Amino acid sequence: MANSLGRHVLAEINGCSFDILNDREKVEAIMVNAALEAGAEVREVVFHKFSPQGVSGVVVISESHLAIHTWPELGYAAVDVFTCGDRVNPWVACNFLTNHFKAGHMAATEIKRGIIEDPKEAVNI
Repeated sequence: MANSLGRHVLAEINGCSFDILNDREKVEAIMVNAALEAGAEVREVVFHKFSPQGVSGVVVISESHLAIHTWPELGYAAVDVFTCGDRVNPWVACNFLTNHFKAGHMAATEIKRGIIEDPKEAVNI
């Protein structure tokens, strides 16, 4: 059976607060705290506020990243949480985000990343 290097959760978060999703500082703080709550080590943070509305950003963690793009007018946030190793649980971050965005619903899919059937086939660079 193949092992994976990481887990990548793609979350569709709906019914969120317009005021939260349209506030760069709030979205950034919630994303950073979601990473910390999941046990990740935060390295760098970059967020941008769009006009007339919306926020995009990424939290780079030692274990990979959390990324978001918001559509406040739709109460919607598209979120990726990618974690490598088995120490950080991406679902903890997704549930934290859902709660703090005051969302009505989250639908998410987990994808295994870095599936290497035979380590001898891996390319050394």
